[in-house]
Amino acid sequence: KMGNAESNAYQNHLSRFLPEEQSDIDGLFDTLSGSSGSAGAKNAKSAKKTVTLAALQARQSAHTREPLPEPMTARLYNGMKSIDLPGKSSGLTEQIAKEQFVIFMSNLLKGNADEKISIIMRMIAKTGGPLKGKQIQEFTEDLITSVVHVLSYRKELKGWSLENTRDSSSGVKALASELLSELKLPDGTKPVGSQLLETNFDQSVIEDWVYRVPQISVFLSVVIRQGLHVLHSLPDQTNDILNLVPHCKGIKGRGVVSLFDIPAIIYINSHLPAEMQHKWQLLFSSRLHGESFSQLCAHIVNKGPCVVIIRDLDGFLFGGFASHSWEVKPQFQGDNRCFLFSVFPTLAVYTYTGYNDHYMYLNHGQQTMPNGLGMGGQHGYFGLWIDSDYGKGHSKAKPRCTTYNSPQLSAREDFTLDAMEVWAVGDAPESAGRKGKKSILDVDPQAQALLEMAGKSRQSEGLREPMEEAEDDD
Repeated sequence: KMGNAESNAYQNHLSRFLPEEQSDIDGLFDTLSGSSGSAGAKNAKSAKKTVTLAALQARQSAHTREPLPEPMTARLYNGMKSIDLPGKSSGLTEQIAKEQFVIFMSNLLKGNADEKISIIMRMIAKTGGPLKGKQIQEFTEDLITSVVHVLSYRKELKGWSLENTRDSSSGVKALASELLSELKLPDGTKPVGSQLLETNFDQSVIEDWVYRVPQISVFLSVVIRQGLHVLHSLPDQTNDILNLVPHCKGIKGRGVVSLFDIPAIIYINSHLPAEMQHKWQLLFSSRLHGESFSQLCAHIVNKGPCVVIIRDLDGFLFGGFASHSWEVKPQFQGDNRCFLFSVFPTLAVYTYTGYNDHYMYLNHGQQTMPNGLGMGGQHGYFGLWIDSDYGKGHSKAKPRCTTYNSPQLSAREDFTLDAMEVWAVGDAPESAGRKGKKSILDVDPQAQALLEMAGKSRQSEGLREPMEEAEDDD
């Protein structure tokens, strides 16, 4: 019989799972340990059954393409193996007991930062002890790579794909680097660059990091649920997993590759207001709709909150989140939920400072005020500016943008636009009429009447596009 201390700890961990979750975990353990037979016999034997690294790898390679990359399988195994059972020198055996398996699942899927940390330490390095920044970097990159891989493998990318987005490899490095920038030594300093890679971090520092950077726990949960295919469809799913990737509309079958990569979509989406994280719809793409400022306005005005992304001729990728529908008017608009961001060469989000309310600005066809699309800063010195003379822009932030505290986002202060996309986020606003497809002329009947009196035809009539919403479900 198991010792009391051991069985109590084991039962406590088991009791965190709902009955259907317990049977899901039992089923996975039985599959991995190769056991079968009647329930009674199974329970009697289950304490003796074990799982090996080879069994974990075999489960992965039983498929033509592994659900999880091999380095992550080895890390999961090291995490399971690290769990000490009372009265056993478990560290010496190469096999995972049922109790270790259940406690591993319980701590990583249901535990607090304290319970997760010793397992994560062993997933980062088998030896435990203080860890070098480089080891934490490799773990974080493996983790993000595994999330992208497993979501693609399980067809959980919700209309995004590795084909219709930028290559994820640079995005993996950029996201890992952004998450690692939160590693703080006990004195509060944050080592950077090569210094970060050589610094030793002890368990308390890494625990603090896991606690403050929620992506680590969410990503681990995705890797276990979708990679090992356990508890992946049960009601315990939290919103941070459900909305990890938003549903993608409007890109399917149009032969366009988004300027975003999967890691950047996950990261930017996590900074949007919660009620906008479930869906992104392509409103404007310079490659689909042409390089014209009036086309841009026609596609984005009164379409609700949206994300703008730009690539300059030097390959830098950056943009902003507009929390309100864009309106053409000579005043600043929006609110303090707006932010600017960079995607390449670094991934980062820059939020409201409280210095001024110059969140977003869109003007066209005015003689007295600047014409273009801007976010943050002030006229002539925007954190992000696209001129109405389409193709030119600037990011003037010496040393930082007053509204968002962002640095210069483009490679050069005055840049040339290479490509641009605008994505509506969340549900289309009710006011947008028939599924959000109003033209500027519909919104301003006076302008329409004046045009008709002047004998000008409604040019924008022919530019309207059918909604893709219907045909673009996953």
